[in-house]
Amino acid sequence: MVKSTEVLSLAEVREILTQYPQSEDNKKAKEVVDYIKKFVKIKSEKAKEIKKAIQDLNMIKLKPKHIAKILDVMPEDIEDVRKIFVGEDVALDQDEITSILDAIKKNK
Repeated sequence: MVKSTEVLSLAEVREILTQYPQSEDNKKAKEVVDYIKKFVKIKSEKAKEIKKAIQDLNMIKLKPKHIAKILDVMPEDIEDVRKIFVGEDVALDQDEITSILDAIKKNK
């Protein structure tokens, strides 16, 4: 039964799934954790710090799904940030993108 839904980064998902015992009965959780380990670039503690830093920028345009995607991709330059928002109805200006990149670099 689903009690609630929340947008999470892959680092946060990994943290939640590793709290469950890794047994044969929980094979799917282990497979997901193994998959996430291949792609996640940061630990969950760092992800939370970066998430807080980005939220503290108070950008109304950024929704939780955008912040989670930023944490998953960990963009290193302006083009990487722009790629995250392709197909979205969000247009960030140069200063906003720079602020996001600065928040990532300060907390990395």
